[in-house]
Amino acid sequence: MLLLASSVKLIAEIAILAMVGQWLLGLLAGQRRQENFFYRLLQVLTDPFVKVVRAITPRVVLDRHIPLATLLLMLAIWLMATLAKVNFCLRVGMEGCR
Repeated sequence: MLLLASSVKLIAEIAILAMVGQWLLGLLAGQRRQENFFYRLLQVLTDPFVKVVRAITPRVVLDRHIPLATLLLMLAIWLMATLAKVNFCLRVGMEGCR
């Protein structure tokens, strides 16, 4: 259980950091962001998560809002995984969590 919660938490953290980094780099690069190697690298990391959110959201949601919805979903998943990890550690004790 601890391994599962830690793994989900790690994947969510990677997605969140990649999305925030892509957003910041997009602000810095401006209109030429698609030509930036690191922006495209971060886009490759976030695309699977964005595509999943696009698939589960209704078509009424605009495409430009999907990255924000993805970020919010990843934050919720991270929070749930963190709470599950803390709950597990409180039940088994700190020695069982290491």
